[in-house]
Amino acid sequence: MTTLDTFGTRLTTFLNGFPAAPPLPGEVTAYNPYQTSPAGELLHQFAQQFYADNQPRVALLGINPGRFGAGTTGVAFTDPAALQRHCGIPNQLPQRPELSSQFVYQLVDALGGPQIFYQHFYLGSLYPLVLLRNGKNYNYYDAAAVSKALWPHMQQSIRQQADLGLRRDVAISLGRRNGEYFQALNQELQLFEQVLVFDHPRYLMQYKRHLVPDFVQQYTAILAELL
Repeated sequence: MTTLDTFGTRLTTFLNGFPAAPPLPGEVTAYNPYQTSPAGELLHQFAQQFYADNQPRVALLGINPGRFGAGTTGVAFTDPAALQRHCGIPNQLPQRPELSSQFVYQLVDALGGPQIFYQHFYLGSLYPLVLLRNGKNYNYYDAAAVSKALWPHMQQSIRQQADLGLRRDVAISLGRRNGEYFQALNQELQLFEQVLVFDHPRYLMQYKRHLVPDFVQQYTAILAELL
């Protein structure tokens, strides 16, 4: 291992080099935000600040990045405001709040803040590229034909992320439908001993907002037991 061989350098290499999507049906398009500016530079700063070691981490994997979270900052579940306020990484991006990011950073803070959280946990996505349809966020599972076309790339994605240095005893799906695909992938590839399924942060913020403190407390307790 060289001084440059860290979880963070492996992560940036993986994301920057992930292959373009195959042609997708239904006018769905994909793009790699990590190859653009300023997302690529912000991802590099984040990885240097929080992932510059080889500590095994528990993965919390969402669906695919949204255009206002990782699609803008390069950092999973982290909008520009959270990147600056919580992670201490200044940026000139519009400080647009994103619902998933707002929930996630309540969870991060409940577990001791970003410096402690990211020592033990890794936030990512089953499919790491942004998907759009008519300029709006699109989920890989919104159409069976899209899921089928992306399946080999999702297999590649989960294998490569596991090889970054993730713990193999447990992983967590952020999203219940996402969890069905995550569990199917894991059944095929046998990468993790178990996959726990949480409700998706956006779902909670949109439909269960009055219960968000309870979900933060519940998920904090589960994650704390994994430390």
